[in-house]
Amino acid sequence: MPSLSDKLKALGVQVGARNLPPPPKQLPEAHPIEEIIPGIIRSTPHGPAFLAETAYASSYRHGQVGLCLEASLGCIADWADTRLAECDVEEFAFLDTETSGLSGGTGTYAFLIGAGRFEGDTFHLTQFFMRDPTEERAQLHALAEFLEPCRALVTFNGKSFDAPLLNTRYTLHGQESPLPELAHLDLLTLARRLWRDRLPDRSLGNLENKILGFERTGEDVPGWLIPQIYFDYLRGGDARPIAGIFYHNAMDIVAMAALLNHMACLLADPLTAIEHALDLVAVGKLLEALGQIEQAVTLFNHGMARNDLPEEHYWLTQQRLSFIHKKADNMVAAVEVWQLAAEGRQIYAHVELAKFYEHKQRDYRRALDWTQTALDLLNRPTASSHERRQWLTDLNHRRSRLQKKLARGT
Repeated sequence: MPSLSDKLKALGVQVGARNLPPPPKQLPEAHPIEEIIPGIIRSTPHGPAFLAETAYASSYRHGQVGLCLEASLGCIADWADTRLAECDVEEFAFLDTETSGLSGGTGTYAFLIGAGRFEGDTFHLTQFFMRDPTEERAQLHALAEFLEPCRALVTFNGKSFDAPLLNTRYTLHGQESPLPELAHLDLLTLARRLWRDRLPDRSLGNLENKILGFERTGEDVPGWLIPQIYFDYLRGGDARPIAGIFYHNAMDIVAMAALLNHMACLLADPLTAIEHALDLVAVGKLLEALGQIEQAVTLFNHGMARNDLPEEHYWLTQQRLSFIHKKADNMVAAVEVWQLAAEGRQIYAHVELAKFYEHKQRDYRRALDWTQTALDLLNRPTASSHERRQWLTDLNHRRSRLQKKLARGT
């Protein structure tokens, strides 16, 4: 009678230890963060916190730009928060977080928080790393201690993401967030105002490259990959890939300091500091919004005099300039600009001249001539459908009204 062993062999079942595949290889041994990143362990009432500190001397330049402020923040303060003008440079904190996700909900936490501030001419960067989620309370406490001397906060998209996220984390741990009391400057919002027309991409990385002239090394990791690297670290204990996240975070903080310095210089002396015509016009728009009309007009005129201002923006700037004169009731200057724009076949200028001669001069014949010229331009094949939708009904109505006035002799 066949044995059980024989029956198993007949079914193809391996009996014994011979010919078994080798056991799987052991996972690589853990590499703790202390082995990868030079840092210190800071004791807090909530346990230990891991900190990495770096100092940047006054001679350091991030690309073509230094970190120390070389110009007044008066204009930026007028635009963002007047409290900024009252702060000493050593009272500014530059902050950026690396998080477990982008949702920003209560399940998202900042496992790495970078914060920088000036002490004299030296820029001190401290990075607060959460080696384990149980260290979050200690990490937040250490950050609050770092921010104690500060009265102003500088971020890049921080008003929408970093600050609300950290406020939530402090609340969840029953701690008071130090952020709400700080004057807050979000450089992303200002960057959009300054470079919206010239740079389609106003991300910090692109501004760092195109504006500051800095190229990051291969150590950098893309932002979308950062959460997964951290989760892999929590599972396996291998902190070697985390070094790239520390580099990424450090460069973001340093880039913000350099970018603020560059922005301050542009706004303090735009005619000297600005190289591109579009940037001159952008600063002019900002100054106009702040009520600094004379300075805005100067920048608009300089921008239009430059050869590198694209034609579309030339006409838009000229239109903006004409409305500044109109609002100031400087009709002589406004009419002069409209006549130049009319020579460039700008429909709006014909409309404004028709309004001027109808309502200001009571010269209905000239008003009708400008109206008819505008209609002739709109009826050309080169006129866009957008222009026809915008102006055709109004101009036909204006022509009819002016014809009736002329017929009545009024």
